[in-house]
Amino acid sequence: MVMRSSPLPRMSRRGRVTIGVLVGVFVLFSLLSWGVQVWTDWLWFDEVRFTDVFTSVLTTRLLLFLTIGVLMAALIGGNLWLAHRLRPSLRPHSAEQATLERYRMLLGPRLGLWITLVAVVVGIFAGLSAQSRWSQWLLFRNGGDFGVDDPEFGIDIGFYVFQLPFWRYLLGVGFTMVVLALLGALAVHYIFGGIRLQGVGDRMTNAARAHVTTLVAVFVGLKAVAYVLDRRAMLLEYNDGVNLYGAGYADVNALLPAKEILAYISVVVAIAIVVFSNAVMRNLVWPGISLALLGVSAVAIGGIYPWAVQTFEVRPSEKDKEAPYIQRSIDATRASFGLAGTEPVRYAANNLTPPASLATDTAVVQNIRLLDPQLVSETYTQRQQVRQFYDFGEKLDVDRYTVNGTTQDYVVGLREINYRQLSNQQDTWINRHTVYTHGYGLVAAPANRVVCGGQPFFVSGFLDDANDQQEEQNAQGELCTARADTIPTEQPRVYYGERMEPGDYAIVGQTDPERNAEFDRPVGDSEGESTGTGEFYTYTGSGGVDVGSFPRRLLYAIKEQESNFLLSDRVNENSKLLYIRNPRDRVEKVAPFLTVDGDPYPAVVDGRIQWIIDGYTTSATYPYAERVNLQQETADELTGRGTFQLARENVNYIRNSVKATVDAYDGTVRLYEFDDNDPVLKAWNKAFGGDLVRPKSEIPAELSEHFRYPADLFKVQRNLLTKFHVTDPGDFYSAQDFWQVPSVPDNPDSGQRQPPYYLYTQFPGQDGPRFQLTSAVTPNGRQNLAALISGSYVDGQPRLEVLDLPDQTRISGPVQVHQQMTNNADIRQQLNLLSSNQAQVQYGNLLSLPFGNGMLYVEPVYVKTNQENAPPLLQRVLMSYGDGGSYVVLANNVSEGIKALVEQGERAGNQTPAPPAGDDETPPASPTPPPSPGTTPELTGDLAEAAQAVQTAIAEVRAAQTSGDFARYGEALKQLDEAMAAFQRAQQAGNPNAPASPAASPTGTPAPSPSG
Repeated sequence: MVMRSSPLPRMSRRGRVTIGVLVGVFVLFSLLSWGVQVWTDWLWFDEVRFTDVFTSVLTTRLLLFLTIGVLMAALIGGNLWLAHRLRPSLRPHSAEQATLERYRMLLGPRLGLWITLVAVVVGIFAGLSAQSRWSQWLLFRNGGDFGVDDPEFGIDIGFYVFQLPFWRYLLGVGFTMVVLALLGALAVHYIFGGIRLQGVGDRMTNAARAHVTTLVAVFVGLKAVAYVLDRRAMLLEYNDGVNLYGAGYADVNALLPAKEILAYISVVVAIAIVVFSNAVMRNLVWPGISLALLGVSAVAIGGIYPWAVQTFEVRPSEKDKEAPYIQRSIDATRASFGLAGTEPVRYAANNLTPPASLATDTAVVQNIRLLDPQLVSETYTQRQQVRQFYDFGEKLDVDRYTVNGTTQDYVVGLREINYRQLSNQQDTWINRHTVYTHGYGLVAAPANRVVCGGQPFFVSGFLDDANDQQEEQNAQGELCTARADTIPTEQPRVYYGERMEPGDYAIVGQTDPERNAEFDRPVGDSEGESTGTGEFYTYTGSGGVDVGSFPRRLLYAIKEQESNFLLSDRVNENSKLLYIRNPRDRVEKVAPFLTVDGDPYPAVVDGRIQWIIDGYTTSATYPYAERVNLQQETADELTGRGTFQLARENVNYIRNSVKATVDAYDGTVRLYEFDDNDPVLKAWNKAFGGDLVRPKSEIPAELSEHFRYPADLFKVQRNLLTKFHVTDPGDFYSAQDFWQVPSVPDNPDSGQRQPPYYLYTQFPGQDGPRFQLTSAVTPNGRQNLAALISGSYVDGQPRLEVLDLPDQTRISGPVQVHQQMTNNADIRQQLNLLSSNQAQVQYGNLLSLPFGNGMLYVEPVYVKTNQENAPPLLQRVLMSYGDGGSYVVLANNVSEGIKALVEQGERAGNQTPAPPAGDDETPPASPTPPPSPGTTPELTGDLAEAAQAVQTAIAEVRAAQTSGDFARYGEALKQLDEAMAAFQRAQQAGNPNAPASPAASPTGTPAPSPSG
């Protein structure tokens, strides 16, 4: 006698009520949170006037959620219902069926509810996955042609960029639907007796067999479609043989035909499964054989055959076999990353002697940038901070301005609010969000001018109304600050900036200035010093969301989880809420399809401070193009220390298609088309109504003057050019001419790349000075200089240029040059004088400047005392010409350094004639070395007195460093300069034939000069 199993225990009424309440509360709070987020997002998009983006994205996500979710739920639910409908009316008695009876008793009475529940859950998860594909769908709907065909199938690139990703997603959805439906059908058939594992007779009823085999046939049919799409996708896959992307010889000649054959076999197998299992044989033997044959074919045709071709045909002559496909990768990569028009220009670099023209040059020497944006940030903070809660960030920016008819680069920064710097007493909700709401002013200094004991010469900064006509001087009487209106700014207040984090919202626009005013800036006395009091201000800009009504206050109280929105009198009927205040965040939210550059920069345009942000359109499906990770390729020494780290995004196509601006006062966002030939941008613009991005013709002329070659794009292009400057497939395969980006010169062991640097200068072949981003590269595995890569704009169009040095050049690379300069015996001795237990030497940007058919290297030397909050001060300039070691000086400023280099070159020329131009065979003679610092001749008379004065001055310098008194330190440096000059005069008087020291005095204050 077979024992019947008892049904599963039923849940009590109290348990069901409890679960229902918990589920209801969860759903309610989830819907409330979602509703608050959607509502506040709508208000924010309405503020910035980009509601089309909000509605388009939200509508697309909802439609995808509903379409895929309903389709998945219907298919899964329909197959479960069909499996139950096809159950046998009579089931043989067996132990197996007795065990399943309890499940049938549980499911049977409410089977429709269970099927609906399973279908809805599956549909929700499928819909959630689908809504994240909104960007693929919009490109699928709105994408056009590139006008370029792929080299294998002759299909327009637009198919791969716009169509293929969504087709592959739909194919994945199809596989998921069929697999889930098959598993669900098998489970229902088994529970209700359609499929049995025990007992006599067939293990599967005819109805169950027809149902299951039909699903299997659909799966195999989808596999045929997958083989067809895989043929196209092969042009995107990695080719291990040559370490490039795209189909190689074995792929094209073996794997592509194999996949086509497998597609036909899959169709035949799908038909065979349906026909033989249900119409002819009425069993699963032949369908099983068909599936086995498909598996064997996939292994043999799609695996073994291509492997054999690769192993026995390609590898023995891989260079020749793969050459056409390497050429495809080179051409595609150069096209997809904007390198197609970049051809290396030969630069002989065979002059190793400083030319006399260095002393009279006005295009390169006069524009040498001495200020390092990273190091002088501390100086800006100390000299221009005014209050401890103002901040300039870890790195400033470099831009160019035309002042009094002269164009040059400036180091600029904004005095922003940093809420992390508020004191404990200041850091209350009222102060944080209603009083300290904004920063004040753009601070700028010429990048090539250093005065005031090594500090920047500020031409725009904090000068209050009582002092705006007065120029500032330091203790030594040096002019430190020019008039504040040198770069006039009509609205200097900064409500939107890089220092803002997600929770740093501000409530502005109060009507009672005495009680609800915002702190504006300190008020100075007649001498320009802060008196400790401050002016106040009420925001009048158009930015912000109105929060004067009770519903709005309640809405944002829920969003920010802050009751003061309802309780504080700081929030009144005229209040506005400013949030999402970081310029990058605003652009990313307004244009979610853009990848935003990690280094926004401010500029004064029409009297207002505008943040300029570069936006990139990207793709990962450009055939044969190299694929790179943006986060990895753009990382260097400055990442996370003044520049934002990009997300981990793999791309093989990128364009700087958009220049975005964010007004620092009212937060207005504008998107300008910069690349009017980019098909990806055209697709996005069409997807959002056609007027999301303003045409290039509407870019204001004054704004375009501040556009600069974007840093992250340049890094990607530079890194790719280290390989893809080689355009011959044979040379590319051998990899002998590859380059590499050097490490940070003063810290090569860090493993970090040397960041590119902005310069206003003129390179060989250019018709005048340009504002350009520059980077040096060295041969792969070596440290000598291989090339200089620069990016600039010419007539509003981006131009990437490469100065290619000869393969056997004697010009040292940045790491070598830094080591040669700092290890020079005389210079090392002088650097040691600058550093002590109380101070340390820091090095600025090492600049590589091609000049006179040679290479000029310039590296500023800063000194930072150990006194708390002491900024680094520029005290010296390291300069080198030629191969990096023969002609080296450590000078007070650029003028002295150039003069010393030219004198060294003239002395060397008097001893050994310089080689003719273009002669690489005969190197110039080295200059006469200075007297060895290790030998100390006996000093008498005036020379002894001068030497004693030098020692006394050095002792005073060290004492001044220890005291932390900058006025005393500057005076001590001046005395040491005078003592060193007197010593050199006495030395020359005692031995007229003795050569002058090739290095300038070890310490001192740089003289204010246009070039130093």
